[in-house]
Amino acid sequence: MSRVLRTKSSQLDDVSKAIVEQLQLDGRRSYAEIGKKVGLSEAAVRQRVQKLTDSGVMQVVAVTDPMQLGFYRQAMIGVRCGGDTRQIADSMAEMPEVDYVVMTAGSFDILVEVVCENDDDLITLLNSKIRTLPGVTSTETFVYLKVAKQVYNWGTR
Repeated sequence: MSRVLRTKSSQLDDVSKAIVEQLQLDGRRSYAEIGKKVGLSEAAVRQRVQKLTDSGVMQVVAVTDPMQLGFYRQAMIGVRCGGDTRQIADSMAEMPEVDYVVMTAGSFDILVEVVCENDDDLITLLNSKIRTLPGVTSTETFVYLKVAKQVYNWGTR
């Protein structure tokens, strides 16, 4: 007998997937508008959105352009570790400059995306916070020159 791996996506019914997709197109879309598209009442959409957010399947947030807000340096930092990557990743996730942390398999143990006001703040972050963490053995920084594409509407499959 084969075993089927169930993901959160496969646990969503078609209506919940349609609600997520509507919000990915426009996170400000009203529940009434979504309800018309998916065939539910406004109250039913509100309830489903609440369940989806409470369960961690999705979150509705405002996505900003850091450059427009005075943050002129973005970078991805590859981190090599000699300790428990989970603890190191958790420590980096607590840093306010860090907006993305992922543990990987490859030439880096952890990838960290950071947003800083300027290059001096990036240097301080690297030297005073990241490289001083116990277990961090080396880092490599990839400074963003231009973000060519960044989307959040990949659907629900």
